[in-house]
Amino acid sequence: MHFVCCIKQVPDTSEVKIDPASNTLVRSGVESIANPFDVVALEEALRLKERYGGRVTALAMGPPQAEEVLREALSLGADEAILLSDRPFAGADTLATSYTLVKGIEKIHREHPVDLIFCGKQAIDGDTARPAREWPPGWDSPC
Repeated sequence: MHFVCCIKQVPDTSEVKIDPASNTLVRSGVESIANPFDVVALEEALRLKERYGGRVTALAMGPPQAEEVLREALSLGADEAILLSDRPFAGADTLATSYTLVKGIEKIHREHPVDLIFCGKQAIDGDTARPAREWPPGWDSPC
């Protein structure tokens, strides 16, 4: 079995400040952590690996410093960690991010077939989680 778990690096919400002018998170000077919902997903992937065997690949998209959350995933028991990082990814919206992650998973799948993909229910730095029933017409649901 091969499990892939998507992990996002997010600002630590205990230190979050909102810019009153733009109404967005102030990220500079704020420590980054692994998105807690993604850590829950990783823990479940690791439980299945322990129960059924196989491997867990942690996948993140972000700037080079997102490597920190992948190192954490490796320390928890992931077998491999992959960072998708490129300047054009900066500021990607949810559609561009999901497209990039899908392409990364497709590449992983060509080398080591993927049986199950884990993702946290949403990121704590933005409330863009969306139920599958709301996907645009003609799109296959990820669920």
